Amino acid sequence: MSSSTGTTGTTTVIANIATLVTNDPSLGDGSPLGLVRDAAVVIEGDRVVWTGESSKAPATDNRVDAGGRAVLPGFVDSHSHLVFAGDRTEEFNARMSGRGYTAGGIRTTVAATRAATDGELEANLTRFLSEALRQGTTTFETKSGYGLTVADEARALRLAARHTDEVTYLGAHIVSPDYADDPAGYVALVTGEMLDACAPHARWIDVFCEKGAFDGDQARAILTAGRAKGLHPRIHANQLSYGPGVQLAVELDAASADHCTHLTDADVDALASGDTVATLLPGAEFSTRAEWPDARRLLDAGVTVALSTDCNPGSSFTSSVPFCIALAVRDMGMTPDEAVWSATAGGAAALRRTDVGRVTPGARADLTLLDAPSHVHLAYRPGVPLVSGVWRRGVRVV
Repeated sequence: MSSSTGTTGTTTVIANIATLVTNDPSLGDGSPLGLVRDAAVVIEGDRVVWTGESSKAPATDNRVDAGGRAVLPGFVDSHSHLVFAGDRTEEFNARMSGRGYTAGGIRTTVAATRAATDGELEANLTRFLSEALRQGTTTFETKSGYGLTVADEARALRLAARHTDEVTYLGAHIVSPDYADDPAGYVALVTGEMLDACAPHARWIDVFCEKGAFDGDQARAILTAGRAKGLHPRIHANQLSYGPGVQLAVELDAASADHCTHLTDADVDALASGDTVATLLPGAEFSTRAEWPDARRLLDAGVTVALSTDCNPGSSFTSSVPFCIALAVRDMGMTPDEAVWSATAGGAAALRRTDVGRVTPGARADLTLLDAPSHVHLAYRPGVPLVSGVWRRGVRVV
């Protein structure tokens, strides 16, 4: 058997799937999830080459029995901060005892990251990636932003690029402590020498557009400079307060505006009118006791929504997309179907990818097998380790 993608090799069918999430509305029940009951998936090489009802599956070299369990696309975690050192347990403990979160806590991680060796940073990164993979994440984006010097930002991106194509330059996380009295000088560094050193290792450029970080004019200058170097924008927008981030994201055709907690009607309208995805990060609200983003408002307006972990040591130290799905359903007004779509196809849209986040012929064979008959169990059984198998690029890795 060979596919139109040109993939050739050993074929494997995963059969006896109770519920298959394809994210192709032309398949199965016609819903956005394209649910197929009593389904099968055929993999050849690193691609999906056939999906459909189990009874109609073509002959293959190998067979895997899903045992009446659910299969869905591997999760696409489109927002994380995994290149760092140190720990902020004390900050979390203090915050849970009544002190509010501000952007300033990032400086603690900056000091630890600068002091770490390359080996220590990469070991930390691979540990979190393995942790995420065991929970079904097969595609991830990660950022720099904890070095804030030319050498440390370039180092972070170089290490990240060994493990993913979705690497984001976030020199504009906060103003470096070294430039505390000269924010304009730091913006000049971020858009000049630091950008030159970092652009070869990254696909994206990001900025934390927020009080205490960078204002709208600074963010526009940073993202525009990155775009001139071939990096595509994404923005930390409207997390802690109302601000210009979402409008700027849409204006600059950013792939995503991330957080989107404090939105005006004009912000929602802007997101609905363009291609910028609203990436919601409920782990941050959970870990800071902040106001939840209103996913229902965005979805009802026709905005494309992604769900991601925001895994970072300060405000959302979770690598679990299933946990974020459960939060989104419980506290953000999403249905289980919407949350699963947003954590797979939505994440792919936030990375402007069409080869992941779906289980259709030609897509990358990234699959998650649940120890449950339906994807709804991800929200129905929060905190339970339901992921019992993961395929990435056609290879079973969990």
